[in-house]
Amino acid sequence: MSRPSLLIYTKPPLMGLAKTRLAAGLGRTEARRIAGFLLSHTLRTVRASGCNVTLHVSPDRAAGQPGRFFRTSYRLRPQGPGTLGERLSRGFDEAPPGPVLFIGADAPGLTPALLRRAVRLLNRHDAVFGPAEDGGFWLLGLHKRPGATAPFAGVRWSGPHALSDVRANLPSSFRLGLLPVLQDVDEAKDWRQWTANNFH
Repeated sequence: MSRPSLLIYTKPPLMGLAKTRLAAGLGRTEARRIAGFLLSHTLRTVRASGCNVTLHVSPDRAAGQPGRFFRTSYRLRPQGPGTLGERLSRGFDEAPPGPVLFIGADAPGLTPALLRRAVRLLNRHDAVFGPAEDGGFWLLGLHKRPGATAPFAGVRWSGPHALSDVRANLPSSFRLGLLPVLQDVDEAKDWRQWTANNFH
């Protein structure tokens, strides 16, 4: 099997750009700090994943200035226009054949072991989900085979239906693998809950 592709969808940790929902509750300065922490954690974690890593970044101009916005040697790609579903579909279409994993930079509980486990599960399943506590997912793994299409049309993002909507778009015959539930940090209450559970 070919080496898995790991696509990270993220934004530069800049004030007013990243984590805007978090900023509404904690302020823009704290949101920028947390965004930087989460991105750094994600990039450190994926180094041990054994995957070919690409950052799909927004805004698109950030892809052309890697040293300015992202301190990483990973390849940067612009997400391009459209809805999140359209941008994820574009990443799937651009990825080489084989296993394709999608993550964001929102899950502080992400570990190299979980990513390696996702790859192992994808060896035995058609799709793998890492569910998030809010009804979304912190990871989605798919096989890119001849004729495969991305399952992101009509998905209700940023709410409790994202995982179920993607799952409903998959063929009913698909074997699905599940990873542990993690917490995504999108709003102030998410950050407070995660810090309370991990630093007290």
